[in-house]
Amino acid sequence: MRAIFGLAIGLALIAGGKAMAETPLPSQAPVPEQMPFNIPYGPTVDLAKAKQLAAVAEAEAIKHNWKMAISVVDPSGALVYFEKIDDTQLASVIVSQKKASTAALYRRPTAVFYDAMETGHPSVATLDPHPVASAGGFPLVEGGKLIGAIGCSGGAPVQDAVVCKAAVDTLH
Repeated sequence: MRAIFGLAIGLALIAGGKAMAETPLPSQAPVPEQMPFNIPYGPTVDLAKAKQLAAVAEAEAIKHNWKMAISVVDPSGALVYFEKIDDTQLASVIVSQKKASTAALYRRPTAVFYDAMETGHPSVATLDPHPVASAGGFPLVEGGKLIGAIGCSGGAPVQDAVVCKAAVDTLH
């Protein structure tokens, strides 16, 4: 009986090894030639620039009568400037900072993580630090270099994105 059991285990290991060798890569997407979102780091956004960007975002939010929390962070995700329009939901304070931090640390808009989750790539949830998978966080790129990021929260993700994008669009 033990010999039969041992033979069965041996065959299972051989078959399993062959199956593992034939297992495709986790993603069937083509391998890109260049690194995606490879934005070089630049000088850190300073307080004056952070205030300017937040003011543009705030003006966009007020234009639509949207209550928003707005966070500007440096490339490491550390908070440089924050403001909250009166009566913005309190959770948005934290969410705006996490959106900005995600956009800075991963050098890409937070909507990229949402798109990945929605198209069947839940592995983004295993990244550490955990990215926010919701629109409304954007890297701040000036002169082709990452200087920080901005995150907005308070409305629907598309509203958050519109507010932050207004500020991002002022950079060159």
